[in-house]
Amino acid sequence: MTDADGGGSAEGGSPEAGSVGGESRGGAATTTTGSGFDALRERAPDTRREAEALLDRLVRENRFTIAVVFPLVGAIALVGSAEGWIPEPFAFHPWFVLFGVLVMRSPLVVGVLPTVDRRALGWIGVLIAYTYLIESVGVATGWPYGEFAYTVDLGPMLGGVPVALPVFFIPLVMNAYLLCLLLLGPRADSVWVRLATVIPVVVAMDVVLDPGAVSLGFWNFGGGAFYGVPLSNYAGWVLSAVVAVVTLDRAFAAAAIRERLRDCEFMLDDMVSFVILWGSINVWFGNPLPAAVAAAFGVGLVRADRFDTRLFTEWRR
Repeated sequence: MTDADGGGSAEGGSPEAGSVGGESRGGAATTTTGSGFDALRERAPDTRREAEALLDRLVRENRFTIAVVFPLVGAIALVGSAEGWIPEPFAFHPWFVLFGVLVMRSPLVVGVLPTVDRRALGWIGVLIAYTYLIESVGVATGWPYGEFAYTVDLGPMLGGVPVALPVFFIPLVMNAYLLCLLLLGPRADSVWVRLATVIPVVVAMDVVLDPGAVSLGFWNFGGGAFYGVPLSNYAGWVLSAVVAVVTLDRAFAAAAIRERLRDCEFMLDDMVSFVILWGSINVWFGNPLPAAVAAAFGVGLVRADRFDTRLFTEWRR
């Protein structure tokens, strides 16, 4: 009884003690949490330049994962989905596909970011609108690419067109544009030389992309002379390439984009991913010409000093 009474007294005094202790502990927790938030605030970038430097560092420190591991894993997952090795609902999972694409695009986006101003945003907006318009017309009418339909959801779909369509299309053109600037050197000063060079390179990228995508079952043209792709598709790509290249030419100041391209070693890592991903897929499905074109892009990246072998040697260490 005495113990019980004592316990009761202790309990009676406990809220007071607990209150004091609670305040002390709560104060400590608040201080710790506050200092944690303060530290995060101090580390968070305050200016656009600091944010760009942080993103540069994140991409630079993860180049091998982004440019090599993701496309290899992606190729295995996509081939596995097409061959029935991966069960539902994981086969061609739309969010997995979209996430992988966004990660592989990150070096290009981060690389271009310092050159983006209001003018660039405006023209990119125009190109995004064109991308949705021409694809919607193509799905509905078959013009200008030929009759086709998406047979796999590439992320959220709207009216039979992927919502993330600009993420798939615009970087292809941007990669071709940047690679040609590097390879052409001073000759790229001429707008006509840029157009005459970049447009065929964009079409050549689709020579790699479409046969691989048809083999995977991403979309279907109902047959075609070139690995299941009709030749009319490439005529459509000429049109879209002209629009896209002219728009990008207006969007970016030539001097600024070239300076950034010279200084940013990872700016074309997305194209490295393209070569690995779609080259591997075309090899697997026995599409030798698209695979050879992918290899030619790899050679172009090597000549431009952008297929960085240190990605592999540093990883082996």
